[in-house]
Amino acid sequence: MTKFVKKDEINSEWFEIDATDAVVGRLATVVSKIIRGKNKTKYTPHMDHGDFVVVKNVDQIKFTGNKFQNKKYYRHTGYPGGIKEITPEKLSENKPGEVLKLAVKRMLPSGALAKKQLSKLKIYSGADHPHSAQNPKVIEISKLNEKNIVRN
Repeated sequence: MTKFVKKDEINSEWFEIDATDAVVGRLATVVSKIIRGKNKTKYTPHMDHGDFVVVKNVDQIKFTGNKFQNKKYYRHTGYPGGIKEITPEKLSENKPGEVLKLAVKRMLPSGALAKKQLSKLKIYSGADHPHSAQNPKVIEISKLNEKNIVRN
C-alpha cells in the first residue's frame, strides 16, 4: 500500500549555505534538491514539502573556465527581432544573485509548483540576512562530497 504525505505532516526546515568560492552549477544542484524536498525520505513529486534555503555571499560565486565572460543568457521581448543576450559578468554587476536563481530555476520542472518552490530560495549578496530567527542549519558546500548530507 502506498502512503501519501498529508499537508499537516509536512515540516519545513531552514538551511544556510555560504556561496563563497562555490561553483554555480554544483551549488544549484544542491539547492534545487533541498527546495524540492528530494533530500527527504517522504518525497512526493506532486507536493511541495521542500525546505527553505538561504544562500549568502552570492557575489563571490565562481564559474569554471571562461564561462563568466563567454556564457550567454537569452531572453525575448516578444517583438520581432527582440532577442536579447547578456553574459553572467554583466548580469552580476546589477543583480548578483540572478545567476544562481536562473540556474536553480532551470533545474526545477516547469509549472506552478516550481514557482512555489523557487520562492523558498532566499539569496543575499552579503554575509548578513534577516532569517537568523529561523535558526537555519549550516551546510558546508566543500564537505558535501565527503558527507552525504543532501545527496541520495
